[in-house]
Amino acid sequence: MDLNLLFNLANLFVLPFWLLMIFLPNWGFTQKIMKSYLLFLPLIFLYIYLFITGLNPDSIEVLSNPQLVDLAKVFSDPTITFAGWVHFLVLDLFLGRYIYQQGQTEKIWTIHSLILCLFAGPMGFLSHIITRTIQLNIINKKDLEVTI
Repeated sequence: MDLNLLFNLANLFVLPFWLLMIFLPNWGFTQKIMKSYLLFLPLIFLYIYLFITGLNPDSIEVLSNPQLVDLAKVFSDPTITFAGWVHFLVLDLFLGRYIYQQGQTEKIWTIHSLILCLFAGPMGFLSHIITRTIQLNIINKKDLEVTI
């Protein structure tokens, strides 16, 4: 199987979901599709395939007691690197979905956090935490004070 083709397909696979969450967050189709876990299954199965085919006794030993230098050597194998990349794709998309859903539920502005999450998941999550804290604790308090 051509790993480069699969790599490109995996990267393309996640883009529609990100584009829907970022540019069409209130569209009924976006809301419906983002409620499902099914969107993760193709990448999860790809990850399992890469994980199984990439493992060998040496990589299993390194992964069972990881040391930075040894991990760097294991990740020099394209199959292991690709498995790691798919791991990032799945978890970043899952985190983006969480940010999106919380934004929908709590009416929080999420576009900047989703864009950050697409490229750097943990920074997007931090952005969301900060935005949510500001919006729920400062802006919503002002709205409450005005109505009282």
